[in-house]
Amino acid sequence: MRTGSLFSGLGLGAVVVLGLAAWIVLPWPVALVLALAFAGWMLGTRSGRQAASVTRVGVSTLPQRVGASSVVVVGIAGVVAVLVALLAMAEGYRQTVASTGDERTAIVLRGGSGAEVLSVLSRETVVTIAQAPQVARNADNVPLASAELVVAASLTRRGPQAEDGSVQLRGVDPIAWEVRPRMRIIEGRALQSGRRELVVGRGARQQFAGLEPGGEIRLGPDRWRVVGVFESGDAMESEIWGDAGIVATTYRRGSSRNSLTARLTGPEAFDAFESAIRDDPRLEVEVEPTADYFARQSETMTTVLRVIGIVVGSIMAIGAVFGALNTMFATVASRAREIATLRAIGFRGLPVVVAVMLETMLLAAIGGVLGGLLSWLIFNGYTASTLAGGVGQLTFQFQVTPALLWNGLKWALAIGFVGGLFPAVRAARLPVTTALRAA
Repeated sequence: MRTGSLFSGLGLGAVVVLGLAAWIVLPWPVALVLALAFAGWMLGTRSGRQAASVTRVGVSTLPQRVGASSVVVVGIAGVVAVLVALLAMAEGYRQTVASTGDERTAIVLRGGSGAEVLSVLSRETVVTIAQAPQVARNADNVPLASAELVVAASLTRRGPQAEDGSVQLRGVDPIAWEVRPRMRIIEGRALQSGRRELVVGRGARQQFAGLEPGGEIRLGPDRWRVVGVFESGDAMESEIWGDAGIVATTYRRGSSRNSLTARLTGPEAFDAFESAIRDDPRLEVEVEPTADYFARQSETMTTVLRVIGIVVGSIMAIGAVFGALNTMFATVASRAREIATLRAIGFRGLPVVVAVMLETMLLAAIGGVLGGLLSWLIFNGYTASTLAGGVGQLTFQFQVTPALLWNGLKWALAIGFVGGLFPAVRAARLPVTTALRAA
């Protein structure tokens, strides 16, 4: 008998693990179909109608057990709120970085460098690439190719502690604004070539002190004047921009540049542009669409943030499962006579299992909705910053998307499923005579 119970328990555990794995990746249309099928079973079968009757009785007694029920709801709400918040941070970071590029611009780096800060392009290389026929030109017939410097500058962060932080300083020429038409000045004016002037991103101004138009900051051995603030809706807002020649002189970079961003005649021109660069024996560079480049730059940090969210959520979920188990075992024990009576008058074990499960899942759903709502109210649009590529702070906003809210609800229902399954099975297996005597 004990061996049979052991194998039965192991089998139930295996079903739970497989079921949870399938549930976590389940898309909402499939979940809706399963819910409709379950509703049809409850309405169209004798066992389903019995389960519905027992469920109504159990749900009607929830106000009498509000203290115990709130343990389940609050515990699951906490799990979902934390999980969704952490995943919203990863999603916000990913969207901010990935939205920086587009399919019509390409970035050129030294071969094998992988990132702007690791790349060095000579002046001859820059001039050669800018003359490629696939590079678009403006009304003055100037190639829309921006050779740029990227360096890490130290500034004082805003806040009571006034700590130093790293900001990405980008040295550009005037053509950079035409290459990136989404960039626009929202305060002050654009910088002028040949002067120690800066325009700062809106996100950088939020993170660092002294970046108000009209102010001065020290970069390297020199003082620079802030003349304007720009916005772009992407990762560029975390940077500060200065004249490329002055930046190169300040940081002793000579005529070299880190990267070249070119606006092509169209998205379809990229293949020809790449072939022309690859076939030129003078060039040892690699090129890719800026959309692909910035998406690749976000992959590592996004993965780290998602893993942290899942690990933290899993640890909290284990605690919530034990809370649900304790609550539902106590509920089953308090209703032992009621369940035994139902079994004695002809109710099968399956309706009892389903009824206890539905009661737990209802509490879990309430907790999931509450946790998702709290996360959306508190964190959606919340501004944060982190290091990006080891160069400077990247400012981004948490993004609580419908997909994340759906994932949070799935986690809540999974916790409710595990927390209610074993008490439900115990209630269905409890011998009628034993239950009546114990009651």
